[in-house]
Amino acid sequence: MPIQTRTLHIPTEDGRADAFAAFPEASPDDFPAAFPAAFPGAGERHPGVLMYPDGFGIRPVLREMAAELAGHGYYVLVPNVFHRHGPTPVIDLPAYIGGEERSAVLGRLMPLIQEHTAERTLRDADAFLRFLTTRPEVAPGPVAVTGYCFGGLLAVRTAAAHPDRVAALAAFHAPVGADGPDALAGITARAHFGHAESDLTPEALRELNKALDAAGVDHTSEIYSGTVHGFTMSDTDAFDPAGLKLHWDRLLPLLGRTLTGG
Repeated sequence: MPIQTRTLHIPTEDGRADAFAAFPEASPDDFPAAFPAAFPGAGERHPGVLMYPDGFGIRPVLREMAAELAGHGYYVLVPNVFHRHGPTPVIDLPAYIGGEERSAVLGRLMPLIQEHTAERTLRDADAFLRFLTTRPEVAPGPVAVTGYCFGGLLAVRTAAAHPDRVAALAAFHAPVGADGPDALAGITARAHFGHAESDLTPEALRELNKALDAAGVDHTSEIYSGTVHGFTMSDTDAFDPAGLKLHWDRLLPLLGRTLTGG
């Protein structure tokens, strides 16, 4: 399916946030012969997905993942969560993030992550969801939120704060329970959590799942065997192709059930 992409700017309480969007491009066969050919994709509306990137931010691999998801019939919005520190790229990144370069990059990122409080997350989430659901290409109705690593925590916070708008939640190699069990209580979305084997022991997984059960979250939550933190990201030394495939095998059915009735 051909995909259109855009670089957009989202108004927030703390200034404009740049973002990347990907969505299906309509075929001319979808329109009457008189429809203006100058507006490819106009009139097509797709379920919305807010995709939070990992801490390394918007870069080619995130654009590729957003485009792949868009190819399944979704409008995917990837925001720059560190917009208060500047537009993408907020910091310079190597083409491949591994070894000593990974440590150096993380050293520059950690202050930004530590400054990104729950309050900032929720102010931005309001703006991102409002922007997403007012796009002419986005179908009316609930949306999904997904995220990776630190972005997975932002996805959890967003779903908990907007139970009326978020129908599906997915987070991968993410600190899902970092805000404590009480922070899970507002989630009404169907959820999937895919954990790296290096991030969570089986005992910790059982405790997390107990907390999710106690909060009434309709969820699946599992450790992806043999993976390390960051396994979905092909531009890092944590990448695991089997882990990425399993991520798609879990994410796509979840979105199909909740957003398209598939």
